[in-house]
Amino acid sequence: MKHTLIKTEKQYDQALERLNIIFDSSANSKEGQEAELLALLIENFEDEKHPIEAPDPIVAVRIRMEELQLKQKDLIGIVGSKGIVSEVLNRKRKLTVKMIRNLSERLKITPNVLIQDYELN
Repeated sequence: MKHTLIKTEKQYDQALERLNIIFDSSANSKEGQEAELLALLIENFEDEKHPIEAPDPIVAVRIRMEELQLKQKDLIGIVGSKGIVSEVLNRKRKLTVKMIRNLSERLKITPNVLIQDYELN
């Protein structure tokens, strides 16, 4: 099957349907190679038409804490004292460069997410 760039929602839906059919094909087969190409075309369309914006830094930290089953107290020493952790997570204090470095390393969150500006309460 010949594939071109996906430019419309209809083409996108058709590509998703086709990929669903051939998804489990052997990587070396004709269908497997088609699935690989379709995945790239779909990803390109999604990146262009439906970009996913990164969450704000505090939301990202809270999501990652939940994933790692961490409590607020687990950030003491990474962010600062108990009071500072509380102030940061409750949007009373902004993240500092040192906090961003520590959170990035400990929680494996890209610094690009953590350096975004966000509103304080």
